[in-house]
Amino acid sequence: MKKILVANRGEIAIRVMKTAQKMGIKTVAVYSTIDRNAPHVKFADEAVWIGEAPSNQSYLLGDKIIEVAKELGVDAIHPGYGFLSENADFAEKAEKNNIIFIGPKSKAIHIMGSKLAAKDAVKQYDIPMVPGLDHAITDIAEAKVVASEIGFPILIKASAGGGGKGMRVVENEGEFESQMNRAISEALNAFGDGSVFIEKYVASPRHIEIQIMADCHGNILYLFERECSIQRRHQKVVEEAPSSVLTPELRKRMGEAAVLVAKSCDYLGAGTVEFLLDENNNFYFLEMNTRLQVEHPVTELITGLDLVEMQIKVARGEALTVQQSDLKIKGHAMELRVYAEDPLNDFLPSVGHLDVYQLPEGKGIRVDNGFEQGMDIPIYYDPMLAKLITYGETREEAIEIMINAIDNYLVEGVQTTLPFGKYVMEHDAFRSGNFDTHFVKKYYNAASLQKGMEQEAEIAALVALQRYFEDQKIVRLPN
Repeated sequence: MKKILVANRGEIAIRVMKTAQKMGIKTVAVYSTIDRNAPHVKFADEAVWIGEAPSNQSYLLGDKIIEVAKELGVDAIHPGYGFLSENADFAEKAEKNNIIFIGPKSKAIHIMGSKLAAKDAVKQYDIPMVPGLDHAITDIAEAKVVASEIGFPILIKASAGGGGKGMRVVENEGEFESQMNRAISEALNAFGDGSVFIEKYVASPRHIEIQIMADCHGNILYLFERECSIQRRHQKVVEEAPSSVLTPELRKRMGEAAVLVAKSCDYLGAGTVEFLLDENNNFYFLEMNTRLQVEHPVTELITGLDLVEMQIKVARGEALTVQQSDLKIKGHAMELRVYAEDPLNDFLPSVGHLDVYQLPEGKGIRVDNGFEQGMDIPIYYDPMLAKLITYGETREEAIEIMINAIDNYLVEGVQTTLPFGKYVMEHDAFRSGNFDTHFVKKYYNAASLQKGMEQEAEIAALVALQRYFEDQKIVRLPN
């Protein structure tokens, strides 16, 4: 494998290229018109324009990307996450053109791409699942009967869905019909498939996911867990590894269950098995993400492994060189997704110009970044600027380093999730480890964040004023 095309943009494109470069592999970037001066374009050995700004005219053009790969003599394509990363047809087309797809085979992507097909595949292994319907449904009358049998509250979920789209919590029978209609409509608009399924709503769940890595020689490892319970609109914002609530015994059981999920679809490469953990430490299979996750850096920091390097080696047909017994958790890692969003205005996207953009540095700080000062934030893509990751010997240390890093991450021109990240890190519920996926709903409100930001600004102004007076004294000292 001498040349890899990275079919993505931003921080993940650079992240993949850095490892490829370390391994002596040349890289090709693809870019849309609006990304022509983006850092990932400058970082690659070669870069090719593939279309206009909207992703369906550029980064989602699988056939065009494969043509570029063939023209440039590319050996493999790394899809990153998002865009074409979980597109089974794209993976299949790459393989048919003798280009290695750095990810699972198309069969596994197909199975795990449908929540219902995934549940069906893992059923034979007796992996715990949330009580509910095992087939898709669009008939509201039938769905109402099923919901009553399961018992409210229930959760309606799009079968083909993800990212919180087509997902509705229904507290009672009275609101069932309207919520069902909304879920079907949302699923149809987002995925072109209105089929939904129904399951029991787990009241106070934690979102725990297990990182797995599998080779083509029958070896499957679980690389421990990530806690992803701090979410807004069912999407993660803060992740950490390990989780503060898993015992070694529970960690082992969940890890072994994740390995069985990978076995159920003949998995290859890096994948993530997601579970819900209830207040009694019962876990339930949720879904499998058949790609590298946004939050993979926290796993890298606690294991000392490079997941992209492992992906590339496995895709080349190599066997994994570590065994489960070799793996140990060392230290603790935190990740904050730095989105260009306004946490004071319901996390709405904040587009604009990066007038100031300076990254924090120091021991225990890693920033996977995709932007530079002076750039505009495009409206066409996910609004994530970077991932701020911190590492410490203990959870407390990782939190303190994160707070310090947030304070030294300077952004002007757009609003970001940095103040929200600090709010989370300083909150008693988070620090104690006693929180669930309802953290934002239970504890967060924009007014308290605003107040905290104003107090910080006042303190900063007073410190600056004091420094000014001190400087004046020095200046006026007689010779």
